[in-house]
Amino acid sequence: QVQLVESGGGLVQPGGSLRLSCAASGSIFNIVVMGWYRQAPGKQRELVAMVSSGGSTNYVDSVKGRFTIPRDKAKNTVYLQMNSLKTEDKAIYYCNARKRLQFYGEYDYWGQGTQVTVSS
Repeated sequence: QVQLVESGGGLVQPGGSLRLSCAASGSIFNIVVMGWYRQAPGKQRELVAMVSSGGSTNYVDSVKGRFTIPRDKAKNTVYLQMNSLKTEDKAIYYCNARKRLQFYGEYDYWGQGTQVTVSS
């Protein structure tokens, strides 16, 4: 019902920047929050950043001051602006959208994942 298409991953050197995008399409009504998760080898998936429909944001401590999650409501797109990248940021990044339907609960939709590699 909701499709999330990610783009923008790639290879950068430490200290570099990348900008990921996540475009939502389909039945996008009732999406209450969108965010980015990442999963590195040998680690559990963690929430990196999120933005609510009202515009409030949250970030995991390890990326505060380096990452932001801008959004373009007209394009139904959220971004993950990653600056001052570290080798520890290497992971597959997944876009997430949470949809809330009264009397039916909440549903999560996921992008296909995009690889971010930080290496010298």
